[in-house]
Formats: sequence, C-alpha cells, structure tokens
Amino acid sequence: MKKIVVVGLSGGVDSSVSALILKKKGYQVIGLFMNNWEDENEDSCNAWKMDKTDAMLVAQKLNIPFQGIEMKKEYKKYVINYMFNEYKLGKTPNPDILCNKKIKFNFFLKKAIGLGADFIATGHYVKKTTILKNKKIIYRLLIGKDTNKDQSYFLCQLNQYQLKKSLFPLGSLTKNQVRKIAEKNGLHNAYKKESQGLCFVGKIRLPQFLKKKILPKKGKIICIDSNSLKYKFNNKSFSSKEEELFFLSKKKSIKNQMEK
Repeated sequence: MKKIVVVGLSGGVDSSVSALILKKKGYQVIGLFMNNWEDENEDSCNAWKMDKTDAMLVAQKLNIPFQGIEMKKEYKKYVINYMFNEYKLGKTPNPDILCNKKIKFNFFLKKAIGLGADFIATGHYVKKTTILKNKKIIYRLLIGKDTNKDQSYFLCQLNQYQLKKSLFPLGSLTKNQVRKIAEKNGLHNAYKKESQGLCFVGKIRLPQFLKKKILPKKGKIICIDSNSLKYKFNNKSFSSKEEELFFLSKKKSIKNQMEK
C-alpha cells in the first residue's frame, strides 16, 4: 500500500515541486492549503485568494486531491499574539520559528494525521537524516544544498516526533533547479515571485503593524562598552561552551545597566 503524504500547498513553486517529486516517487499525495491569516486590508485578502487558486491549479495539474483548511484562530493565538506580547516586553521574537513549531508541524500535522497521512511535507530547503544512538533512531535536521535558501534555522525547535513525520523533498536541490523542474513539468507557477515577510502574513511594515496593538513610547538606548565589568567573570567556571555563551549574551535589566 502506498504511503500517504499531505503536502502543505501554499501556491508557491517550492511546495508545488515538493508535491510533484513525492508523487513521482510513488507516494499518495494530498494537497492542503492553509488559510491562517486574513487582514482587513484588501490587498492581503486578494493575496491569499490568489495563492489558494495557484495551489488548486497545481493540484489539478498533478491530479491530486486538494482542500483548504482554516487555522486563523490557532495562528492568531500562538503566533500573532505571541509576537505582540514579546514586543511589549522589549524583546525581538522570531514568529516564523513559532509558526513552524506550533502551526505547520503541530496543528497542520494533526489534521494530516486525521486524514490518514503517514507523513507531511513542505517546501523547506533542509535535509533530514537519521543516526543510531543507544539503539535508538535519532532524527537530525541539516542544512540544505542551497545555502542561500537554507531554512534549517526556522525549523530549529521541531521535536523528534515532528521530524519523524516530516519529509523535505527539496533538501538536495537549489532554487534554480526547483524552478526548472516546475517549468519542465508544466507548472504555471514555475517563476512565481517568492513570498517575503512574516509567515502567512507576508511583507509588512513592522512598525505600522505593531502599532495596531502597541502604543509607541519613548525609551532609552544604552550602549555598554565591551570592556565593562558586567562582562567580566574572573574565574567563573562553566559546564559547557553553551553555558558560557549564554552567560555572555544574557540580558541585564536597564537598572543594572545604568548602575554600571
């Protein structure tokens, strides 16, 4: 019996070629389009509708089942609200990492499993390998062939189960190769412009976006000399290099900074 793979079809060339490759490898492929964000902005609304249309056309071309799923509530709760809260605390979050951890490889994965899938697949430029450690299979996430498109950093928080259930068909390809494969196989979006900006939201002007929930306020920019005593740790010992680096990068409160 063929293994079932649900591909997150975004309407872009990367996920489209991922679906194409998996079908050629003999998998039973299902395309799922995630609608996670819809702004009141007309351009935003039109953008996701066009992406969904592109995804449907690809599914039709590949002759695979296709459906759209709504995950706006989950996305708002676990990504958008998190981002606003972090900025309110004066931090600089990376919503794309959380989007992958909580949305694509969590809620989306669960929906795929519910459809009977053995795996999910995305168009990320990363590789997955396994090693045997203490008689246990360990899944490893590695940099993809195209170092200009490598996205392993954005998947850094995936756990072993999420990696086990995920396939990354583009890990050994470059972006140019992916476009050529799409063109050769008659995919209409072979040279579609890449999406940029915030995961599922797109290209935004961050200050204006944040002002929707956070009132601007004046703050102080404090520069600390690299020779400051706050960085001195004399004979402090560390159990690992990681612990030492964490100590050196640890943030101090503004009050402590001012005291130095």
